[in-house]
Amino acid sequence: MTIDTKLPFDKDYVRGFSSKLGEPSWLQNLRLQALEQAEELPMPKPDKTKIDNWNFFQFSSHDVESAPYRSIDELPEEIKSLINIEAEKNIYIQRNNTPAYISLSEEVKASGVIFTDIHTAAREHSELLQKYFMKDAVKIDEHRLTALHAALVNGGAFVYVPKNVEVKVPLQAVYIHDNPEAALFNHVIVVADDNSSVTYVENYFSTNETANTVANIISEVIAHTNAKITYGAVDTLAKGITTYVNRRGHIGRDSRIEWALGLMNDGDTISENTTNLMGDGSFGDTKTVVVGRGEQKQNFTTKVIHFGKHSEGYILKHGVMKDSASSIFNGIGKIEHGASKSNAEQESRVLMLSEKARGDANPILLIDEDDVTAGHAASVGRVDPIQLYYLMSRGIPKTEAERLVIHGFLAPVVNELPIEGVKKQLVEVIERKVK
Repeated sequence: MTIDTKLPFDKDYVRGFSSKLGEPSWLQNLRLQALEQAEELPMPKPDKTKIDNWNFFQFSSHDVESAPYRSIDELPEEIKSLINIEAEKNIYIQRNNTPAYISLSEEVKASGVIFTDIHTAAREHSELLQKYFMKDAVKIDEHRLTALHAALVNGGAFVYVPKNVEVKVPLQAVYIHDNPEAALFNHVIVVADDNSSVTYVENYFSTNETANTVANIISEVIAHTNAKITYGAVDTLAKGITTYVNRRGHIGRDSRIEWALGLMNDGDTISENTTNLMGDGSFGDTKTVVVGRGEQKQNFTTKVIHFGKHSEGYILKHGVMKDSASSIFNGIGKIEHGASKSNAEQESRVLMLSEKARGDANPILLIDEDDVTAGHAASVGRVDPIQLYYLMSRGIPKTEAERLVIHGFLAPVVNELPIEGVKKQLVEVIERKVK
């Protein structure tokens, strides 16, 4: 099968779309330049995964207007259960490409925090958005998918926490996809200025299982000096959505970013998660849980790059593959020359539930400095028959015994997730996917 890689829209469409949104000239020009680059740049080449026949370009709808929600009560029941009670007053809900509901408490507003959709940020906080949009974390010209993303951004959120502000309650974004033809080009920016802290949680949720479209998602997470960002995500996009997702952190001196990621899409997925430890004393911790099923193919690359001295980077990934699903788990710890006294640690483990399931864990350490600490562990295997026998000998049916083994396998990661809401949602999604 041959997939048409011709770009779906031209300059006139992009210019008209930008004008309709009332975007500043710098953003419209950036979109047009990115579209030109997308024509020439090569596709990304994820290790050990051939994506030549994946559909990243063909979709029916890019600019979809969906009805907003007047209150949380109007949300579908399955969405309501995702909402963190603490975050109910600090929440953004997007329906397909439409900002459908937003609420920010007076206390958070008074502290100067900005939490809004990406289009409002472009109009009302233009200079601040321009400072961070695809500048330090993700670059437009990395490859064809990043350029296409910059040209066609049609959703997402912007979070900015001023200096010396601690946001004590989580900020939550829920991205609902219920139009089967709507393409999702979400751009999320989370910035914590000097000495500030914030927890941001996002959910991608498909309510229509007949979807046949594309998701191209980029998150840029910037922690300035002595700042802390906790970033949680649960992705549950439908089987017919081909997904490219790139979440990247940029960490300053004595700062930290903690990632808690539940990657539960049912369609073919490329996921990149890179943490750049730029400053001395910077800290990055990535915890990821994955469940693959059906015939989906996935590639998960988690990378921590040390530039600063005394920096610490940790990767912990557990994945379960069932049916005929296959996944590549790449973990890369890189210590650049000059990043002395740094520590890079990683662990990747994959459990396969059937003869046709495939998992491949690849731990990689790239060390260009002598005075450092580094280590890795990886394993790929099937359900331990001794564990199953032990449970079944006590009257537990085989399917229930397998379920318990799976939850036990994922628990070391799930239990370490720092956000209770994310932990609860992940357990529910895992339960649904492994039944």
